[in-house]
Parts: sequence; structure tokens; C-alpha cells
Amino acid sequence: MSDQLKTLRQEIDSLDEQIQALITKRAEAAEAVALTKQANGDTAFYRAEREAEVLRKVMARNQGPLSDEEMARLFREIMSACLALEQVMTIAFLGPEGTFTQAAALKHFGHAIETRSMATISDVFREVESEAASYGVVPIENSTEGVINHTLDEFMTSSLKICGEVALRIHHHLLGQGDDLTKIRKIYSHQQSLAQCRHWLDSHAPEIELVDVSSNAEAARRVAAEPAAAAIAGEAAAEIYGLNVISRNIEDEPDNTTRFLVIGRRETPASGTDKTSLLVYTDNRPGALYAILEPFARNGISMTRIESRPSRLGMWNYVFFIDIEGHVTDTDVVTALQELAQSASRVTVLGSYPRAVL
Repeated sequence: MSDQLKTLRQEIDSLDEQIQALITKRAEAAEAVALTKQANGDTAFYRAEREAEVLRKVMARNQGPLSDEEMARLFREIMSACLALEQVMTIAFLGPEGTFTQAAALKHFGHAIETRSMATISDVFREVESEAASYGVVPIENSTEGVINHTLDEFMTSSLKICGEVALRIHHHLLGQGDDLTKIRKIYSHQQSLAQCRHWLDSHAPEIELVDVSSNAEAARRVAAEPAAAAIAGEAAAEIYGLNVISRNIEDEPDNTTRFLVIGRRETPASGTDKTSLLVYTDNRPGALYAILEPFARNGISMTRIESRPSRLGMWNYVFFIDIEGHVTDTDVVTALQELAQSASRVTVLGSYPRAVL
């Protein structure tokens, strides 16, 4: 070993000791915070707005060589481990094990949590509503295939609040027990994933039967018992169910991204960079949509998404799901919502929450 290499390794060892000591101090401070909260009767251990603020500061002061995203990921795990000293949270997600929804939960909360697999999106909502889980994570929209209607419909009857959002880059792989595509007779996957890989499937597997199942992880679970079948799923599912990757990154769009929502029972204070989601009911009459949109334009509020669904309150009446920039306590948002209430038959604030940090 050269003297230079030996010196560099000694420097790394010294830095590791300093980093470990500082992490220990941070954990001790987190424990002190927990005791202070308990003394004041505050049971809200997890504060979404505070974590978003910390991660934004981490990324702002990052000078490389690690990327902003990687530095934030490291701090997320430190924060997750420290929070677990106060309370280990249970996070319900659309399962089974190995789904992208579970990956989104771990990206948002870190790995020092207990994840609980649920069979349906409705089950995720019920688990949080019954207080059996601290929070839930559900998919809301994909950049290629659009909105997840089942999730939208749940908000029409649920009292839960949106507490956060997660944007997850989606890579689809073709998985199987072997590695020979010519031996595959059936491909399992969720209908959204089949649609996101439509062009690849048409080109490489035009004669293979496509079977829609409840999730990509369920597809992988089935393939683990069927040698002549394959699944479209992610890396985590391949590891959990012991499958080989036959072909990587078969999604049609290179920037294929899915947005997930974090749902909980508490409202989230402003973090400084927030979004607000709304349910707006209106009658079927001329100019109804214009009347909904006009208050946002007049108050200089950017609308980032709008979707419509049947309201279930009358034939041809609709409810609009709207995302806007800003927090419900912001002055311009308060004014816009007051004006909106005069033209809409009903307005429900689903939640204000920090915009996805990364």
C-alpha cells in the first residue's frame, strides 16, 4: 500500500468517526425534542413541513460531488432513524410487498418505519381512518397514463387529509424464472404498467398473452410459481420473489414518473413551498367551469392539475379535483377560495402539503 493511499484511508476513518459522533448528537437532540413534546402534550411526532424544510436546506447548501438527490436521500434516512427513536410509524401502502407504492413510502419516510401491505386503495384509506396506520401512501397519477380514478373516488367520501406527495421515477423490467423470452407464454402486470410498456410489448412480445392483475408485485408473485410466465415489475419485486431480469427499462417513455399522495388524519402547516388539493362540486350549467377557474386567475394562483369525475349527487353533475400552488393559509389562496365558494355548490379542501422535494 502506498503512503498516499494509507494517508487517505486514515483521513476517511477520521471523518467517519466525526460523522458518527455528530449523528449520535443529532439522535440525542431528537430524543430531547420528543421529551419536550410529550411534556407539552404534543403527540405529532412526524412533521411533514419540518422535514421538507430540512431537506430543502440540505439540497441548497450541497456543493457536490454527491448530487442533491443523493445528499437528500442520505439525510432522509438519518431523519427517519432519529424519528424512530420517538415513534416507529406504520405506513399503509397498496401491496403486496415490492410495489412501486411501497418504494414511494420508503422514499418519503425512510427505512426506519413499518410498512403494511394492503390489498386495495380503499383498504389503505380504511387503515389510516381506523388509526391502525399512522399514514398511507396511494398512487394518484402517472405521467404517461394519467390519473388513478380509484384514488380520486376515495377522496369523495373520506375525511383524510393529503399530507405530502412523492414523485417516483418508474423503471419497468420484464422478470422471469429464466432469461429466455422465447420460452414465455404469458406476461402478468397491472393494467397501467401494460399500457406504459405498450410499444415494447408490441415489438418484442406480439404473440404473448397479456394478463392484467391487481399489482406488479402480484404479477411477480405469480411468476415465481410459473416457469413459462413473465412479469412486468420493478427491481424490488425481482429481489423479493427471486426472479431474473429478462429485459430492463422496457417502459415506452424515458421520463415515466408516477406521483403518489401521503394521506393522514392531521392538517399540515405551511412549509414555504406548498400545494393545495381541492374537491369542487358544481351544477351542470353554462359557464360553470369558467366560474371555477376564474378566481384562481384573478388572484394570480397557478393551477397544476384539474380532473373531473361524476359527482354521484345527480345525473350529469361533476366534481373537479384541482391542485393549486400555495398553502390554504396563504392570503391569495384564502381570497380565491372565498370567491370560489360563491360560484361552486361545494368546495372541500383535501389538504395543503409540501411540494415534493425530489
